[in-house]
Amino acid sequence: MPWNPQGGGQGPWGSGPSGSAPQPPDIEEMLRRGQERFKSIMPGGGGSGRGLALIGVAAVALWLSSGFYEVGPKELGVEMVFGKMKSTEPPGLNYNWPAPIGLTLKPQVTSINEINVGFQPSAPGKRGQVLRTIPEESLMLTGDENIIDIQFTVFWKIDTRLPEKGGSRDNLEGVRNFLFNIRNPEMTVKNAAESAMREIIGKGEFESSRTKGRGQIAIEFKKLIQEILDRYGAGIEVTDVQIANVNPPAAVIDAFRDVQVARADMERKVNEADAYRNEKVQQAQGDAAQITLRAEAYKQQKIEISNGEAKRFLSVYEQYRQEKDITRRRLYLETMKEVMLGMDKVLIDNADGGPGVMPYLPLDGLTRDRAAAAPAKTGGTSK
Repeated sequence: MPWNPQGGGQGPWGSGPSGSAPQPPDIEEMLRRGQERFKSIMPGGGGSGRGLALIGVAAVALWLSSGFYEVGPKELGVEMVFGKMKSTEPPGLNYNWPAPIGLTLKPQVTSINEINVGFQPSAPGKRGQVLRTIPEESLMLTGDENIIDIQFTVFWKIDTRLPEKGGSRDNLEGVRNFLFNIRNPEMTVKNAAESAMREIIGKGEFESSRTKGRGQIAIEFKKLIQEILDRYGAGIEVTDVQIANVNPPAAVIDAFRDVQVARADMERKVNEADAYRNEKVQQAQGDAAQITLRAEAYKQQKIEISNGEAKRFLSVYEQYRQEKDITRRRLYLETMKEVMLGMDKVLIDNADGGPGVMPYLPLDGLTRDRAAAAPAKTGGTSK
């Protein structure tokens, strides 16, 4: 449709009168000149069947040559034909049908990826510095109904393990699942990690989770998250788990420290009480052993004395059987000797015409006086 200027005398490009403004390019002229140049290049003018065949062969050769591809050291070439995974190729130069028949994907199967749960990673150049915690991810409920703040990192990579039942390196099931079963691998790993950790923490106790049970938690967590990802068919292998922090919530950290101090004081008092108890128990055991030994010695002494007296009585009885009068007299005299030995004695003669009280020399008294005077004399000499 020709241009019909309306008022103002402007051309179709918004300029002034058509005679004074630049004209638009002539598309038809440009196409005609391009065809003429192409015919001049091709042998026979390009219009013959031989020229068209050469053009077709060159185009096919160029299309086939586009099927060569290179796989990097950390990559794995996944060849697809008509949308179906055909095989996997190692690093190096490989070939596959070019598009649209074939397609080659090159996932990085040896790269270790990491997902942080409960916190954001450290900033570049500030290693070890946590930028921000994420309480909605890190706060979890323990089995004894306490809240714990746990932060951890999951390291994972594309699963290149051979299936337990069959399978080959040419068609790895884990790589196929990773490429076609999940849409967002990072979010899948993070959700599975948070779910697995909440389940494990919910079975344990607060104090055990933050002290001696951390190693066991990491082992159980790695096993459980791998089972979850395998059930999903995610094609992901968990290589390692690192638990960064296991603490009470920040809102109660001061109260928790007070509780820890009180618990330490309690343990100290308990230890002191145990030490005092052990000391007293050992002392009592020593006294009991000493008393027992003395009792045993006293018992043995009495047994020996009783045995001696019994033998003596039997000996005296044997003599008594042989000479009753003599033995009776001897026993009487020995008994009277023991009775009268420590007494003051007065002899009285009751016979008719007797003198009554009989004078006698107290030899035993003299002996006692001499024995008592000997220590006094010794003491006076020492002065």
